[in-house]
Amino acid sequence: MLKKLFGVFTRHEVEIYGTLPKEEIKGVCAMLRKAVKTALDYEGVRDKTHVDIMLTDNSHIHEINLEQRNVDRPTDVLSFPMNQLVPEEFDPDTCETDPATGRILLGDMVISLEQCRAQAEDFGHSAEREICYLAVHSVLHLLGYDHMDEGPEKAQMRRHEDAIMAQLKLTR
Repeated sequence: MLKKLFGVFTRHEVEIYGTLPKEEIKGVCAMLRKAVKTALDYEGVRDKTHVDIMLTDNSHIHEINLEQRNVDRPTDVLSFPMNQLVPEEFDPDTCETDPATGRILLGDMVISLEQCRAQAEDFGHSAEREICYLAVHSVLHLLGYDHMDEGPEKAQMRRHEDAIMAQLKLTR
C-alpha cells in the first residue's frame, strides 16, 4: 500500500509517497524537501516545479531496478527525468508542465531508506547526510547531469553535489 505525504514550497512542490510504515519515515520528509529545494535553487531553477519521491525498502527498489533498468539488485536511488535537459542550461520552455497547475514536471525519484541507512553506516556519516545527498544527486539527474564515466561530466556533477551539500551544512 502506498501512503502519500504532501509538501509544498513556494516555488518547488515535492510530493512524497512511501511503501514504509509512517514511523520509519518520520523526520525524513522535511529533510528531503529542504535538499530538493536547495538543489533546485542552487541550479538556478526559478520556475514553479514538481518532483515526486517514493521512499521504499531494498526489496521494492530491487524490483523497480530490475523492471526499469534490467539490473538485478537493489540500489540506493533511482531517477526518472521527465525532460531531456542539459546541465547548467535549464530551459523551462523545453519542459513538460502540468496543465492544471502550470508547474514544470521534473520527474520522479525512488529512494531506498534501507540502503540509505546502511550506506550512512558504511561511510561513517549520518543518515541525514546520506538521504540529503541521495536527493541532491537525484535532482541533478532530473536536471540532465550524468556520471556514467570518470570524465568531466562526473567531475561536474560531483562539484555541484559538494556545493549543494555545503549549503545544507552536510559536508563530508
